[in-house]
Amino acid sequence: MKFGDVLRRLDAYPRTLDDFSVRTVGGAAVTIISSSIIALLIFLEFVNYMQPTLNEELFVDTTRGHKLRINLDVTLHNLACNYISLDAMDSSGDTHLRVDHDVFKHRLDLQGEPLKETEPIKEIVAVSPANKNITCGSCYGAEHNSTHCCNTCEEVLDAYRIRKWNMQVDKIEQCKGKYKRSDEDAFKEGCRIQGHLEVNRMAGSFHFAPGKSFSIRQFHIHDFQFTNVKLSHTINHLSFGEKIEFAKTHPLDGLRVDVEESKSEMFNYYLKIVPTLYERNRDGQPIYTNQFSATRHRKDLTDRERGMPGIFFSYELSPLMVKYAEKRNSFGHFATNCCSIIGGVFTVAGICAVLLNNSWEAIQRKLEVGKLS
Repeated sequence: MKFGDVLRRLDAYPRTLDDFSVRTVGGAAVTIISSSIIALLIFLEFVNYMQPTLNEELFVDTTRGHKLRINLDVTLHNLACNYISLDAMDSSGDTHLRVDHDVFKHRLDLQGEPLKETEPIKEIVAVSPANKNITCGSCYGAEHNSTHCCNTCEEVLDAYRIRKWNMQVDKIEQCKGKYKRSDEDAFKEGCRIQGHLEVNRMAGSFHFAPGKSFSIRQFHIHDFQFTNVKLSHTINHLSFGEKIEFAKTHPLDGLRVDVEESKSEMFNYYLKIVPTLYERNRDGQPIYTNQFSATRHRKDLTDRERGMPGIFFSYELSPLMVKYAEKRNSFGHFATNCCSIIGGVFTVAGICAVLLNNSWEAIQRKLEVGKLS
């Protein structure tokens, strides 16, 4: 026996002679439909192959040395920029003394449009600017030691607040031409506060409140004369790190809160922060960011409730970290799925074609013998 004859016996796909094959319209229809289904499924499989899969992992956060970046963009619709203070504190209530920040205020009208010919106001957060003057200005009796200098109007005001003294601004030399404002103008404008803070990775809080803020014996105080402060606001953006579209890094974006006329309220946002690591496949650079969930609470202060009108954000960090890692699918997996699609669809199509042909032949035989009414 020749070697070729031995190989022919191993043929699992014997060819049928053309004389014994019958081509039908039903078989052609099944072939066209099955081919279309195969092409569609292979295209979807190719799209899935080109897109990396996202693996999620949860583990204990052991990272060190990363700062917590707070990106904020908040609009207060009924309070002028000069009357808004932004303060950041840690979990013990002390203000952050080493805060790297870049926060600006933009003046708005009551309709939310920027005022013309105005420049953004740089916000001072928790730390005062360094004094570069050589001369030592008088504190008008409010200095706490012989070397205490008050070279600006704000320094004189702070010294008087610490002493709990009243002062006449028009008689202070440092305040002439610099402290001209009326509290009645506080509600004639709006303010948009944009920027970011970089603080240590620990539980803390930050808030927007009316009046100039200062501390006396570990008490945080805001100097403001009005009791009813309308704090309608919109959180345009709030995140703790870089923004990732598929993650919950910015769940409060676009939130607007309206307050009734002449009603003073205290708004509290309790944030639970989950550190997040995102490893992208295309560049391999890890992105350290944070996701968070938020719980809101508002308190009406018109019925002599304890509290201060303002917008308060308190955050806590989770000890667990979520890791998202992109992974490229292998070509072998793609090829296997394509073969499965082709074989499975053709097998099912063959069964359908046989059933269709047998049914049609049975109907024709009954018609021939007159048994079908």
